Formats: sequence, C-alpha cells, structure tokens
Amino acid sequence: MRLTPHSHQRLLKRRGKLLLLILPLAFSIFILPALPNPQPEIDWESRIETGRQLFFDPILSLDSTISCASCHQPEFAFADSVALSKGVGGKLGTRNTPSVMNMAFRPYFFYDGRAATLEEQVMGPIENPVEMHLDYGMAVRKVAGLGRYQELFERAYEAEPDSALVLAALATFVRSLESNGTAPHDQWLNDVDPNALSPAALRGRDIFLEKGKCFDCHFGPDFTGDEFRNVGLYEGKKGDDVGRFGITKDSSDLGKFKVPGLRNVALSPPYMHDGRFETLAEVIDFYDDPSKFVNNPINMDTLLEEPLNLSPTEKSDLEAFLHSLTDPVIPYQ
Repeated sequence: MRLTPHSHQRLLKRRGKLLLLILPLAFSIFILPALPNPQPEIDWESRIETGRQLFFDPILSLDSTISCASCHQPEFAFADSVALSKGVGGKLGTRNTPSVMNMAFRPYFFYDGRAATLEEQVMGPIENPVEMHLDYGMAVRKVAGLGRYQELFERAYEAEPDSALVLAALATFVRSLESNGTAPHDQWLNDVDPNALSPAALRGRDIFLEKGKCFDCHFGPDFTGDEFRNVGLYEGKKGDDVGRFGITKDSSDLGKFKVPGLRNVALSPPYMHDGRFETLAEVIDFYDDPSKFVNNPINMDTLLEEPLNLSPTEKSDLEAFLHSLTDPVIPYQ
C-alpha cells in the first residue's frame, strides 16, 4: 500500500498520540529509519574521516580559499547564515545554501533535483564558477599529490586517491551527517521523554498536521516528501529562478523546487531557495497568505490558493513545533 501525502493527511485527521505512533512504524511518517548495515569488512570510520578532511579542506577550490564547509557550516546544521554564499573571488552563489544533513535517504539533490546521487552532487560545487571554480580533474590531482591524503586513502580504500574515490569519500562523509533521534520531537514520539514537547509545541504539531497543511509536503522521517513544489514565489519576471523547469523543460515544473527537510530548520536561516525570509516567523506569515508577498504567482500549488487564517498564537505554536525538530548536538560543531 502506498500512501500519498493527501491520504496521510486524511488518516491523521483523527487526533491522538496512539495513531501517530502506529502510522510512522507502518509508513515511515516520522520515525527515523536505520542506516543500512555497512559491510563489516570495510573501515567506514576511516572513509568518513577521509571525507571529513576533504570537506573542511579548501584544497578543492581554485585558489585554496573555499572549502565545502565554508558554506555548509556545522553551527548552522551544515548550511549557511546568509541568503547567498560567497565563492572564489567573492562571487555570489545563485541559490541559498541548504543543509547537507540527513541526505542519506534523498533520491535527488540540489533545489532543482539535477543530481541523482550524492557522488554526483558533491562534484557540482567544485566545478561551479561561482563556488569553488576548479576543474575536477585538477582537484583530484591536487589531492593525490599530498602525502597525507595518500595515507588516508590507503587506509580507507587501500588505493591512491582518484576521481571516483574522492567523490566517494566526500559522499560517505555527508551520508554520516544523520540526525540521531535526540531532537525533542523524536524523544516525545518514541516515548523516551513524554514531556519533551512544550504545550505550545504540541499545539503547533496539530497545526502542522492539519490546519497549516505543512504535512502535505513535509512528511516522512526527515519531514520532506522529496517532491517538487511551487509555493508561489515565481512570477515569470526577468531573472526569476525557474527551478525544476530548468532541468525538465516541462512547463508544469515552472517555479518548482525540491521540498527541503525540516530537521534543524531553526538553525539554518535565512529561508527559501533565494534566502528571502530571515526568520521562521516570516516563513509562517508567508504560508499563511502568500498573496500578501507575491502579487501574480505563476503555477502556484493549489494548496496555497486560500489563506490559512492562522491566529498569532497559532503561528507562535507552529514555530515552537519547528524548533522541536532541532538536534541538541550537531556533528563536528
């Protein structure tokens, strides 16, 4: 049986913690999945460490000034704190830097979904002229020319660094950046701590599931259905980001972007693909009534056609729930 977001929503109309505990177990609504058991003969610790060193090393940029971690910073849940991050030579990126936590189970990457694997994704910023701006072949040669990386790759892969293994190491590190179930919402949902959610967060959870319609798009263990949606920010003006359409050339994809996960969302402002909203309160205000922000949206999702009419208290409660999705400890912070 395959549940759509809308059938999930209908099932959840019946309130009660018991239902919300059973459904995740059956349909992976909120419960974190276990990572696949790795092959015991592989030294995963060494592979993760090799990828970690590459991730934090500016060697992968043209002038050795920008690393992956320059934009994907641990203190912001491996996102950035500005609307558009700066690359080599101070060039601005074209989209807001998303978090790279909880990527192990994503089916595609980038806001427009153009990469099908993490290995493909990690190469993109290296060669992007407004990010690290380095030919990937040259990047591999720089890595392979350093004794410390020769030792790391020998220990992790029993091989010298090459074009496939550099990507593999980076992707392995990113896959390790998974939430571990210690966020307040996880603790409450799994009955580890029945008092982990404040009364406001509990009320906000109900709003998230029902009146706020958040759950229609943000479902699953990482609070994303891995779909593409147009939330009403595209007006067709010169310079507007066409999103998924740029990849598919399908007019129905105009202005659509990949729905992000919401774990640690409180740590990674600003928000949206262009970083236009500085706070979660602004994001909630937008979704409450997009017409107050964009006059003539094109191809906007029908879910957003009518205002939600959330009260100030409901908005505050919804924000409290979103804060409950924050991990108390972010790796490598």
